[in-house]
Amino acid sequence: MVKTRRRFFHAAENAAKEDMKNEVRFARDFALDTADEEAEVLENEKHAGNGHTTDDGNSDFLSLAEEVRARSQKPKNTPLSLPQKLAPAEFNTALVHFYRGEVQRSNVWRGRLDATTNWAVITAGATLSFVFSSPDNPHFAIPINSILVSIFLFMEARRYRYYEVWANRVRVLETGYFAPMLSHQALPPDKEWAEHISADLLTPHFTISEWEAVGRRLRSNYIWIFILLALSWTLKIYIHPFPIAATDPKVSGLDVFLQRAAVGLAPGWLVVLFGAIFNATIFFVAFSTLKLKDASSEVLPLESFEWHPLKKVSSWAETNLKRRSPIRRAKKARHRIRSIHTTEATK
Repeated sequence: MVKTRRRFFHAAENAAKEDMKNEVRFARDFALDTADEEAEVLENEKHAGNGHTTDDGNSDFLSLAEEVRARSQKPKNTPLSLPQKLAPAEFNTALVHFYRGEVQRSNVWRGRLDATTNWAVITAGATLSFVFSSPDNPHFAIPINSILVSIFLFMEARRYRYYEVWANRVRVLETGYFAPMLSHQALPPDKEWAEHISADLLTPHFTISEWEAVGRRLRSNYIWIFILLALSWTLKIYIHPFPIAATDPKVSGLDVFLQRAAVGLAPGWLVVLFGAIFNATIFFVAFSTLKLKDASSEVLPLESFEWHPLKKVSSWAETNLKRRSPIRRAKKARHRIRSIHTTEATK
C-alpha cells in the first residue's frame, strides 16, 4: 500500500514538471511568434508606404522611431524625485535607518576624540608625577612630554575632521527634514537638503580645514594641558634641588634659573627661548583660528562673538580655507534659526 502511494505521488510530481515545462515552452514560442508578427507588420507598413511619396514614408518612419525612443527612455533619478517614486512609509523608513547609521558613525568618531584626550591627560600626569617625585629627576621630561601632547593634538584634529563629516550629515538631516516636521513655527523650507546629502554620499569630503580642527581642539582641551606643563616646568626649575630664593643674595636669581634650565650642551637661555616660542605659537594658533566657524556639530551661541584684537583671520589660515568651499547646509540652518529668534524678539 505504501509503495503504491509513493508511485502515485512520484507520477503526479513528474506530470506537474512536464506541465511546467510545456507552459514555459508555450510562453517562449508565443513570445517569438509575437515578435515575428510585429516585425512582419512593420515590414508591410514600410512596403505599403513606398507607394506614396518619399516624404510621407520618411515622416511616418521618423514618427514611429520617435515614439519607440520615447517609450524606451526612463526618467532620470534625482534626490528630489526619489520620494515621489517611493511610498511615504518606505521613504520615511529608509531615511530613519540612514539617520541612525550616521549618528552611530559620529558617535564612534566622537569616542575616538575622547580617547586621544585621555592619552594626553594620562601622559601629562605621569610625567609630572615622575618629575616632582625626586629633586634628582630631570626637568627636561616636561618639554619632551609637551612634544608628545602636540602629536596627540594633531592626531585628534585629524579625527575631528572625520567626525565632522558624519556630524554634518546628521545636522543636515535634523535641520532640513526633522526640524520643519516637528516645529510649530513657520520655518523656511530647505529644498536642497536631499541634494546636498546625495552629493556628499557620492563625493565625500572634509567640511572643515585642518587649522580650524586644530584650533577647536586646542581651545577645548589642549591649551590647558600646555599651560599646566609650562607652569610645572617653571616650578620644577625654581624649587629643585632647592628654592632659588634660598641661594646667595649676591648671585642673581635669573642666572641661577638659566643655569638650572640648561640641558646637556644647550645653554639655559636657549631652552627658555625655545619654550617661549613654542608656547607663543600654541596661543597664536588657538586664537587666530577663533573666527573659523564651519564646524556644524559645535553648539554655537546665537549672538555673534566679537574678538576685536583678532578680528581678522591670519593669511595662512584664510588661504587654507580657499582650497575647497563645499555647501554649508547646517550653517544656513543656524542662520534661519537666528532669524526666527530675531523676528520673535522684535514682535
